[in-house]
Order: sequence, then C-alpha cells, then structure tokens
Amino acid sequence: MFESKLSQAAVLKKLLDGTNQPSSWRYGDDAKLIELHPPSLTRHDLVTDANFECNEEGLIMQAMDNSHVALVAIKLEKDGFQTYRCDHAMPLGVNLTSLTKVLKCSKDDDVVTLKAEDNADVLSLKFESKNSDRVAEYDMKLMDIDQDVLAIPETEYDCKVYMPSNEFTRICRELATLGESVRIEVSKEGIRFASEGDIANGSVLIKPSSDASKYSKKSNGVKKEPVVKKEKNDDDEEMEEDDGGAAEDDEDAPAPKKKKAIFVEDEEEDEDAAEPEEEPEEEDSSSKKRKRKTADEGKSAKKVKKGKNEDEDEGNSVAISVTQAVSLSFSLKYLINFSKAGALCTHVELMLSAEVPLLCLFSFEQGSIKYYLAPKIGDE
Repeated sequence: MFESKLSQAAVLKKLLDGTNQPSSWRYGDDAKLIELHPPSLTRHDLVTDANFECNEEGLIMQAMDNSHVALVAIKLEKDGFQTYRCDHAMPLGVNLTSLTKVLKCSKDDDVVTLKAEDNADVLSLKFESKNSDRVAEYDMKLMDIDQDVLAIPETEYDCKVYMPSNEFTRICRELATLGESVRIEVSKEGIRFASEGDIANGSVLIKPSSDASKYSKKSNGVKKEPVVKKEKNDDDEEMEEDDGGAAEDDEDAPAPKKKKAIFVEDEEEDEDAAEPEEEPEEEDSSSKKRKRKTADEGKSAKKVKKGKNEDEDEGNSVAISVTQAVSLSFSLKYLINFSKAGALCTHVELMLSAEVPLLCLFSFEQGSIKYYLAPKIGDE
C-alpha cells in the first residue's frame, strides 16, 4: 500500500507545469512567439505518460520527450511529506495531462493525500481545505507503462552557474521573441545568452556577484545559509567587564569611569523650583527607561533593515565556476518550459560541458527537479 500527504497542492501543480508546453503559443513568420489562446485551453505535452516510482525514500519520476531531446527527473523526498507510507516499491503509471486536470480542482494551499492499494488500477486523491470543512475526493485511472529507468552517469561539468530563477525565465522569454535558439557562453567574465533572428540579434550578459563567495552551495545546488553569530546582550557585556576588572590587579590600570548624569539641566531646573528630591529621581528613572526603549527600537529597526538588504542581495546573487569556457546552442522552446519550475525556488543551477546535455537543476524544500537538454549540432 502507498499513502502520502503533502501540505500544499501547489507543489504538485508547479512540478507538473514544468512537464507541459502550452500549444497556445507558436512562432510566427517573423520568429516572434505569438499567444493564440490562454494556455489553459489546450496543451502540447512535453511528456504525456510517466511512471511515479514509489519506494521507502520517496517518489521518483523520470521521463523523456518523444523526440529524445529532453529528459526530466523529479524526486520528492520522504521527509518533504507530512506523512509517508510505502510498504514496498511500486510504480504508479499516470497520464500527466489527466493528473494536471484533477489537480486543478484543488486550491494551492489544500492538503493533498495520494493513496493507492497494492495492484490497484486507480490512484485516489483527496483535497482538504485548510480554511473550511471542504473535502474533495477523486479516483484517477492508472496505466501500465512499460518504461525503463535510465541510468544517468555522474558528470564533472566544466561550468556551473548559480543564478536567480526569475532572471533565467525572463531572459529565455525575451530572447524567444528574436529566434528559436539561444547560444549560452560561459567564461570567467560571466554567462552570456545570445539569440539571432530575422528582425534583430540580441544578447544578455550576467556577471558574477562581487560577494558571490559568501553564498556557498552544496553539491546539489542548494546554498548553505550564512552563519549567524550570537549577539551579546547588555548583561553579558557587564559581566565580562566585571570579570575583566577583577582579573587585572595592575597598579597602572585606569580607574573605572564614573557614570555621567543624563539630565543635568532638568535637575537644575528642579532645584530652582524647590521641588522635592524624590520627583527628579522618578523623572530620571522614567526618562532613562524611555531613552533606553527608544534606543532599543532603533537598534531593532537597523537589524531588520540590514536583514532585508542581506535577503535581497542573496536573492539576486550569481555565482559562476569555470574550469573551461563553454559555448553551446539550445532550443528556447524547451528552456522556456524548464523555467516554469522556477516557481518552486529562488535560484536555478545550470551545468554545462562541451558535447554534453545541459543540466538545469531546481532544488526546493520537498525535493528537486532536473532537466537535461541535448545541445544543437550544426544547423539543427
């Protein structure tokens, strides 16, 4: 038996969106990308049918397009689900277009439960609303798909580029208005996307960030979070000062400074007015509290502003690793399709080597999605 629960239906929706290419777009005579109808009306599938392999580690899907130019590999980790149960390894053959239609019946924040009995011919989907008592249940027919899992060899890529996914999407869509292909050139200068068409030629150069070194990444393309140093509070500083003063018995050690009065003018005015001695002390105490509170609020505001700036820098960071310069051409139609997975994460990692398929890696909280695309050769 297989049963799993995912906290958000949006994850599955965005995953499947990257395996489909809208047929409501076509290239016109002037090489422009023309929108004919809303993408939701019709679809031309990059991958039509696929097996979701369920095992104790999670869900794995691998499929290739009909022209054998592109391959997609999706992995949803077991820990990415709220609950996960798989008694033994089993394939779930699904039509991706049908699954996409069923998922459209859910809201993005609905809790999704996938369930299939042993040797079952249907996949049960349950959508539970978080904001109401609404529960929707669907049974989708499964398919027997004779599909072998391809062994993808480990490759040491000459170039690795870590860039914002929204920037990658923007570049691909803009250059698609010029031509059908894009030449990707990676060097120490940066990564350049260039396209040629009948109406114009264009290129976009993305240079590595000056502070990209602090955005270190794991081997799977997920960056490590910067280490946050623990800040000392006032009490800790006072204790350190006291300990330091006790440890120093040198005669030349300077005498401790006396605390200065904060509101001297107020005290003088109070003396002239012949006010009781208790009131100035109370006013001093309350004024000090107000001043300390204002200072603390100012520090907090500075910390929040600094944190926002760091997040913005991190979101726009570009890191490039080059052992050998690479220049390859690819179909923009496929790259636009791949870029849809950018809705799952902030960054994409592009890996290139000469005469080797391009790897686009999108890593997110629940797992990862990899796209492999063969380069164009000659005048293809």
